[in-house]
Amino acid sequence: MNRRPAATGGFSLIELLVTLAILAIVSSLAVGGYRQYLRRAHRVDATAALLRVASAQEKYYAQNGQYADGLAMAPAPPAGLGISGTERGDYVLDIQAAAGGTVIGFTATATVAADGTQTDDADCWVFTLNERGLRGAQRRDGSAVADAGDCWR
Repeated sequence: MNRRPAATGGFSLIELLVTLAILAIVSSLAVGGYRQYLRRAHRVDATAALLRVASAQEKYYAQNGQYADGLAMAPAPPAGLGISGTERGDYVLDIQAAAGGTVIGFTATATVAADGTQTDDADCWVFTLNERGLRGAQRRDGSAVADAGDCWR
């Protein structure tokens, strides 16, 4: 008697469902981690722009004896800073002059643009930098981030 063993090819429905469930869990974890990575990478748009503003402010101060205010951002030097926005457009730049008759200090801010890709980044909504180089960050609700370095890295 020459019997052949029964062919056991293919997968059962249970095996396929378990495999799909595992793939779904792994992919959801990967997508969430990747989105967080993109958020952090796009924050560079704000920090680089603020550092450019600070550099341009120092040049403006050397030429004019005072810092530029928000109205003098877009015109080209020496009338302004020559900076109109961030490279990717994810943030809106602004400069608030320090209180007083002459502008002897400033605080530059980069706020998430309403139509930008960072609107889901509630942890680092506003970046700030002043004339002394002090960096800050605020959440979407307006509360300060305890360690601004987390947003600026």
